[in-house]
Parts: sequence; C-alpha cells; structure tokens
Amino acid sequence: MSRKKLLITGGAGFIGGNFVQYMVDKYSDYDVVNLDLLTYAGELKKHSDIENRDNYRFVQADIADRETISSLFEQEQFDYVVHFAAESHVDRSITDPAVFVRTNVMGTQVLLDASRKDGISKFVHVSTDEVYGELDFDPSVFFTEETPLQPNSPYSASKASSDLLVRAYYETFGLPMNITRCSNNYGPYHFPEKLIPLTISKVMNEQKVPVYGDGKNIRDWLHVWDHCAAIDLVLHQGVNGEVYNVGGHNERTNLEVVKTIIHTLGKSEDLIEFVADRLGHDKRYAIDPTKLENLGWKPTYTFETGIAQTIQWYIDNTEWWELILSGEYRN
Repeated sequence: MSRKKLLITGGAGFIGGNFVQYMVDKYSDYDVVNLDLLTYAGELKKHSDIENRDNYRFVQADIADRETISSLFEQEQFDYVVHFAAESHVDRSITDPAVFVRTNVMGTQVLLDASRKDGISKFVHVSTDEVYGELDFDPSVFFTEETPLQPNSPYSASKASSDLLVRAYYETFGLPMNITRCSNNYGPYHFPEKLIPLTISKVMNEQKVPVYGDGKNIRDWLHVWDHCAAIDLVLHQGVNGEVYNVGGHNERTNLEVVKTIIHTLGKSEDLIEFVADRLGHDKRYAIDPTKLENLGWKPTYTFETGIAQTIQWYIDNTEWWELILSGEYRN
C-alpha cells in the first residue's frame, strides 16, 4: 500500500491538535506533517506521546509566508491538506482585526495557491458556524449549508472570507475541496481563554467566573473527538465542492454550561459574576448536520457524557493548563 502524505495546518492548537493525534493513531500508512506558527494559542506538549513516531513531523511556519509554504509543498508533495490554522478568539478580533485578516484570509490564499500548484487530491477547509451570523431563540430554526453567510464579528468575517476563497478555487480552478462548518467544540487541550476550560480552571481555583450579559446566549456544543471523526469522513468521502455542517445536537445557554461545571465540581453558584456583554454578541448558534449524517457520521457524545469527561480531563491534567495560565508554556 502506497503511503499518503497529509498536511495539517494549525496542529498545535485545540481542534487541529486533537485531529493530528487522531490521524497519527488511526492511519499508520499516512505521513502526517503538522504545520503551526506557535502563536500564543499553540503548544506542542500535547504531542509529546507522538513526537517520535515515524509517521509524524512538526514544521514551524507561517501560512501567510508564501515563499516558505511554496518551498514546503514542492519538497513534500502532499496528497491532502486539512486546514485548521486560524486566529479564532472573537474578543481578540475585536481588539485587533488586522491579525485575523492576515492569517485567516491571506494565509488561506497562500495555501490554496500552493495546493493548486502541487495538484493535491483534497483540500479540507475547517470553518465555523459563526459565518452564518446568529439565529433567534426559535428552537425549530437551524443553520443549514444553504444559510446565507452573515458574519457579525471580525473573526467570523475573516472566516467567511476564507470560505469564499476556497469555494472560488474550486469553481475557477477545479481544486478538489470541502468546507466544514462546526458548532462550538470542547474537550481535551482546549485553550483556557474559551468558555468551558476557562470556567473549569476558575472554579477549580475558587475564582469568579465571568459570564457575558445575562448568560442566555445559546451555543450548540460538539465534542472535539466527534469533530475529528467528521473531518476524517469528509476528507475521504466528501463530495468535491460541497459544504458539510458539523453539529452536536447539544444546545445550551452559556449560563447552563457554567452552572453544569460548577455543580459537577461541587462548588457554589456564588462564583458566577455577570459582566458587560461582548460587542456584537450573537444570540444563538444551532446546526442541522443532516447532510453529514447522510454521509455516515453521527456524534457519539451527549453533552452530559462529554462535559463529564472533559472536566475529569482538566482535573487529571492540571499541570498542562496551569503552565498555560502562568505563561510558562511559551518557554
């Protein structure tokens, strides 16, 4: 059996990092190259178990660096690209939108040019449900793949722009591609500025947990390992040119999520501290994943089983997130 070569961008981050481990473990006949710039949210300690595997290699590089990326593609001759690398924190995009445009839009375009030149077999662009904008609180209404793109933050606008570039390279140049749009992920190795790991770390340290506004904003939660399985399926069986929504059927208000974590850890709701709402805070995201389910995917985690597993992981791995909170991981 001939070996396949897979480039995963952003593989030192949360979702990309879990996908790197998933692919290295599942496909011994795949040579996995993990490309990451190692910005503030990237760290490699999560890959200590696989760093010496014959089918894994790390490359530190900037996806917007055209010369370096072109050289890497010429040298490696990749079969597949799965593109996670992105600036992804909404609050940071409000503070500094330019960084998001450079990485998420220009970086994607550099990768598309290299992929087209190299003649890769499939480019999977991992996007977000935030490109659709927001839904109201009607529980019968969901995002589908046909929902118009109406992003409301600089982050989601940059992701929508990159989605449209990927689509254009398929329509104009015939580049084999799929786009996946996922709901909020959670699970192991989630950077502790995000809601669930932030809440877990705050509660474990008996610190106040900030909740935006009234806490009634709703998100659909997807376990990262279910997401990895979905991307694997799309990579190998997705119909070229198609978009696939990946959702967990686990809608919760932010306040419900925080309270679940507090109760699981046996602490008091007095730790909750309501703070001024985020600018442009979308009310609700909810995904209809029927198209992907028809391809053969189903989430295996309910929110109850997934959040219990995630909380236990953070209890068992305090050293990992304490290094991040202290900033020591950057050294």
